[in-house]
Amino acid sequence: MAPQRRAAPRGPESGGTAAGPDRGGRRPHSSAKKSRDQQESRWRWLKAAFLLSAAALGGVLSWSYLSAEDGVTEVLARHSESLQDKFVEIPCSEDYDSHKRFEGCTPRKCGRGVTDAVITREEAERIRSDVRLRIQQRIAQAFGISSASMYLTKPTFFSRINSTEAKTTHDEYWHPHVDKVTYGSFDYTSLLYLSDYTEDFGGGRFVFMDAGSNKTIEPRAGRVSFFTSGSENLHRVEKVHWGTRYAITISFTCNPDHGIGDPVLM
Repeated sequence: MAPQRRAAPRGPESGGTAAGPDRGGRRPHSSAKKSRDQQESRWRWLKAAFLLSAAALGGVLSWSYLSAEDGVTEVLARHSESLQDKFVEIPCSEDYDSHKRFEGCTPRKCGRGVTDAVITREEAERIRSDVRLRIQQRIAQAFGISSASMYLTKPTFFSRINSTEAKTTHDEYWHPHVDKVTYGSFDYTSLLYLSDYTEDFGGGRFVFMDAGSNKTIEPRAGRVSFFTSGSENLHRVEKVHWGTRYAITISFTCNPDHGIGDPVLM
């Protein structure tokens, strides 16, 4: 019987001589591929996390922008309300320290108030000559000073605001500002509104720009708002979108050198 030939052990397809190196080389190749897969997975995760973070940040910034643009988180005086008296005391700023102080008049108590009980709607329409005196007395009462120590100062003016495009920077009434900084003579500021929010005009609310929580006043005919004129009462007026907003700014100083006489209505 012819001897049977045993089949030689079948080596790897790459040949027996490559068997050792191939076995030794496959692990690094597999490990490198696995490492690349892990890196790609990590980058995909980081990219997704970045996109989510960017979206969240964008949302926060958009909300902040809209909040700042709208600027209203609390209504101090609604148009629909009839307020006997509303007063909020706030800490005084240092703006008064750089001006001559007048004992019994220069603000030591600061704040803001609004009332519908000083001037009637009918009187607001007629602009009676004693309006200034009654507003002056109400401010003195709120801040605990003598009305005799207060002097009407300039500018005291009538304002008519509508949606017409501003022609000069002076017409851009909507920018935040501080009366004591803009007009050094101001110690107390008041506004007498002559028209109604949502009925005669849209927009045009008065906004106190407080840290983290703005306060707004919705005008109504005969309503008086008043406040100390320093940085504690940074404020602006919203842009009027339609209609016409009428108001009178009546300002007071403690310095008799900056006082003026009552305006004469022609």
